[in-house]
Amino acid sequence: MAIPRRYRRHLMWATLAFGFLFVNFFRNSTAVLSGDLAAVFDATASELGLLHSSFFYVYAAAQLPAGLVVDRYGPRRIVSIGLVGMAAGVAGFAAADSFAVGFAARFLAGLSGAAIYVAVLRFCANWYAPEEFATMTGFTIAAAGIGGVLATTPLALAAEAAGWRSVLYAAAAGVLLAGLAVGGFVRDRPADPEDRPEGADSGTDTDSLREVLAGARRVLGDLDTWLMGTTLFLIFGLNFTVVGLWGVPYIVHLYDVPVATAAWAVLAANIGFAVGSPAFGALSDRTGRRTEVIVGSCLAFVIAYGVVFVTVTPPLFVVALALFVGMGITGGASVAYTVAKERHAADSGAATGTVNGMAYFGAAVFPAVLGAALDAFWTGRVVDGARAYSVAGYRVAFGIVVLGGVIATLCAIALHVRVRRREGRSPDAPGTASTSGGD
Repeated sequence: MAIPRRYRRHLMWATLAFGFLFVNFFRNSTAVLSGDLAAVFDATASELGLLHSSFFYVYAAAQLPAGLVVDRYGPRRIVSIGLVGMAAGVAGFAAADSFAVGFAARFLAGLSGAAIYVAVLRFCANWYAPEEFATMTGFTIAAAGIGGVLATTPLALAAEAAGWRSVLYAAAAGVLLAGLAVGGFVRDRPADPEDRPEGADSGTDTDSLREVLAGARRVLGDLDTWLMGTTLFLIFGLNFTVVGLWGVPYIVHLYDVPVATAAWAVLAANIGFAVGSPAFGALSDRTGRRTEVIVGSCLAFVIAYGVVFVTVTPPLFVVALALFVGMGITGGASVAYTVAKERHAADSGAATGTVNGMAYFGAAVFPAVLGAALDAFWTGRVVDGARAYSVAGYRVAFGIVVLGGVIATLCAIALHVRVRRREGRSPDAPGTASTSGGD
């Protein structure tokens, strides 16, 4: 039976989002598995941070090239190839018996998955109207949030029952199936002009390499790009470090609870990520407010983590609430992707790839930064093969998180002021702002 035309784009998006779900599942899995990995690889906090970051370093570095490649060749081919490569990386990590092999496998997974998010956004630009873009960006991030949820309590319970290696082998099989589904079902753009919403990108694939590189120069020459990128560098990087790596050990060591219990608090964070992203995207589309949402989200980030910084060991439900809010407002900060796409409509892959690269460069840098801070306060105690850290160490770590949130807020305010000044000089809507950059 043929799929009705009005549902086809949603099903294709869901196929892409299913593949993207696995990206977030694997990149966040090290939090729940940190004890097992520390024991298997005999790793310190800094080494665990480096292992966790191996995914993000290459993921971040590949974002701008990924955006250019997606602009040139389209989402379907790039995502299907990327998912197949990522399946190999996840399976390799499951088989790793040394730190070096684990690092290399996680690096491969990060490289292979690097273009997937940018490709999904390019698909949305081709198949959805401009006033739907922030909403679809939110739903795409929500898919990542679901992957993050699966990387918490479900992963902890599955790893306890079947072993962490078996769970990752199963995940690798799911990634491979997703790649095959994308290659067979998804189409880059509507074949029938009647299926293309008014204002959606034409999605043509005739841009020359020279034109694509010129678009990259326009994006990189715009101060707005760097303000958005710095905001995401801090908000994404710090959130993914706390939730994706150190959140579970922090709760296990300072609250003396099992991993499965600690995973519930991190589960709350990923629920916030899954719920907040579409909610903030829809709010932005409905009200037409972009930079205001970003500024408010950054302020909420500072308040949420500030509570934990001040008290260090508040009641566990307060920690869960802080993580829920901290990750939930990531959806508000993610409106920056829409701002980037509207600012550089003709170069949307390069624009979203650039700011996304900055976001995940933060996720690569901060695990080692917070790991070094924790190592400086190591108690000398080892619990289940993993190092335990002091209250003072975690206070310093959360202090770094709060300071980063303050800087992100200042960048968001500067972006808001610049956008408002441009709108004051032009009657055009935000989505029609000049794309020449360098304002």
